[in-house]
Amino acid sequence: MTTSAEPTTSTRNPRWNDPAYREALAAEKRAHNAKRDSSSRLYPRVTAFRARKGAISDAKQAIWDEYFPTLGKDASDERLTPADIDTWFGRPATTILEIGFGTGTSTSAMAKEEPATNVLALEVYKPGMAQLLARMVRENIPNIRLLRGDAVDIMDSMLPSDYLDGVRVFFPDPWPKARHHKRRLLQPGTFELIASVLKPGGILHIATDHADYAEFIEETGDACPALIRRQEGLATTAPMSLQRPMTKFEGKGLREGRVIHEFIWQRPADSTSSTGSTSSADSTGSTDSAGTTGSEGDMHEQ
Repeated sequence: MTTSAEPTTSTRNPRWNDPAYREALAAEKRAHNAKRDSSSRLYPRVTAFRARKGAISDAKQAIWDEYFPTLGKDASDERLTPADIDTWFGRPATTILEIGFGTGTSTSAMAKEEPATNVLALEVYKPGMAQLLARMVRENIPNIRLLRGDAVDIMDSMLPSDYLDGVRVFFPDPWPKARHHKRRLLQPGTFELIASVLKPGGILHIATDHADYAEFIEETGDACPALIRRQEGLATTAPMSLQRPMTKFEGKGLREGRVIHEFIWQRPADSTSSTGSTSSADSTGSTDSAGTTGSEGDMHEQ
């Protein structure tokens, strides 16, 4: 069988026989795909966060429009240097990353308790980010900056290696169904990626109230060659506080009998840089699950 290089003619749509019409359709499709690709960092198709919709009040939208361009950044390929981040905060200081802060209740409380610490707060859910941004402005909290997008993407593409003093991941979405486990944020590759942005001696602090996910986190974190488990737990000497304020959601869980599991890992002080050891496609353990994000904490009020 031979095939013709010429496009098949159409009697249903005579315009299809016009090359200019076909090219116009192709151009429209390319423009649509480009628009979809440019937004995929904020809303990846397959993600480790639950897609959520929510309205932002006019007042919060006005605050967002005025302050987010200064106090926030969207995911991008623009790699930040340590000097860039220091300049963004207006000072060099101990710097930590919190992944998935929800509405930012505990984020703002901890930032106020640690005024000498710079907090990079990462989330994908805009209404929750708007709540934290409004609180930052209203309560004059100067030591928080916002990162919006996929957590793995931002760590892989934006943050400098060997820089952070600490990373916090509080109550990530457990995705309890087995078929959804690939969506979990804390996969083997993600632990290695977190280790790569921590400076030697940096601390990873994780908390969850889901027993099965806690077991998975413990086994996966302990298997990461770039991190060592601190058996002292919350008594570990760390560059930032390991004490969390109890949120309303956490208190409800405790009253229902759930147990809070907390883990502390540290990048060895004498370790060498792991720059480039992990790509965003590897970080979730599955190429289908490249969209892991900071919205993991959305189902738990932070």
